[in-house]
Amino acid sequence: MTGSVAIGLPGYAGWRVLNRTMAAQQAIVAKDPALIRDHDYFREKMKTVASPEEFVSDYRLMKIALTSAGLEGDLQNRFFIRKVLESDLADPTSLANRLSDKRYARFAETISAAMATPAGTSVEEVIDRHKQAELEIRIGNVDPDLRVALYARRELGSIAGAPSTDKTKWYQILGSTPLRKVVAGAFGFGTAYGKLPLDRQLEEFSAAAGKLFGTTEAKALADPANMEKLIQRFLIRSQASTGAQTGYSNALMLLRRSVG
Repeated sequence: MTGSVAIGLPGYAGWRVLNRTMAAQQAIVAKDPALIRDHDYFREKMKTVASPEEFVSDYRLMKIALTSAGLEGDLQNRFFIRKVLESDLADPTSLANRLSDKRYARFAETISAAMATPAGTSVEEVIDRHKQAELEIRIGNVDPDLRVALYARRELGSIAGAPSTDKTKWYQILGSTPLRKVVAGAFGFGTAYGKLPLDRQLEEFSAAAGKLFGTTEAKALADPANMEKLIQRFLIRSQASTGAQTGYSNALMLLRRSVG
């Protein structure tokens, strides 16, 4: 595949390799001719799209945009995506704002801006995000956990640094499947936690953050050292729980001893 990535190692070892080679990996993906054609198409097509209905009727256009937002799983849900795009983002009761996964509201905001000003920054914002998303997808073909770890580093930092309440930040994390997977995995929470009332889940997650970071506030995740610690724990625990190599099992034992 043109633009294929090379990591060589799974889990946290692969994460360290990936971080050392990130610039080179990004450059390889950015030069993929198929990707360049997609981005040229997106720029030109957005100049003629004037409504959500026109947008969702173009499969290629929608695929690029949804992938850029991490929502490619909704590619067949044209009616739903059209309703998201038709949402009044100024109305807290509109569909996009009522969805717990705030990626939909951000998607609607970006695409609406791109339709309103196709020569503006929103079109290039989608393209830049698409490049990153494609890199993450290709990394995910090598190791799915590395893909969600990359996504989590990007999105958790954004959420943690936003000017919203601490409770809102935690709810946004809990409402996002990939973010929840990383954070719950790092804290050692099993699937049973998802059956608890949402307020109780928030209490459990914030309490676990307090033990790990010394503060229950979600904004602590914006700190690079805390983010690295979170991802390290997630990857080591995940590797161990899926039939890990002995080295990773030993790493998990050391991790447990270090945190008591």
